[in-house]
Amino acid sequence: METKSIVRALAAIAHESRLEAYRYLVQAGPAGLPAGQLSELVGIAPSSLSFHLKELVNAGLLSSRQEGRFVFYSAEYEAMNSLLTYLTENCCGGNPCSPVSLDACAVTQKTRA
Repeated sequence: METKSIVRALAAIAHESRLEAYRYLVQAGPAGLPAGQLSELVGIAPSSLSFHLKELVNAGLLSSRQEGRFVFYSAEYEAMNSLLTYLTENCCGGNPCSPVSLDACAVTQKTRA
């Protein structure tokens, strides 16, 4: 993922309503959720939610599809995984992250300070 795409994705989820909607859609799986149901879950008006979902779609974190009268939104898992990979690629000096290695990182950071 390019730096501009990373910044756009992080900016898109840096809002309480967008983050909450995104998390519901990640949990929903590839089938996603209809906009109306997502509006109820997040607790905001459909018109406001539409604005927020557009930001997430433009950032590449969501996709939308029309099914009859309904618009379904789904998480783009590849984009999410690319973002997570970017954020963690140099974690713990390039070693796989686990609770044990994170504890070791914390000890290493303390001894360097």
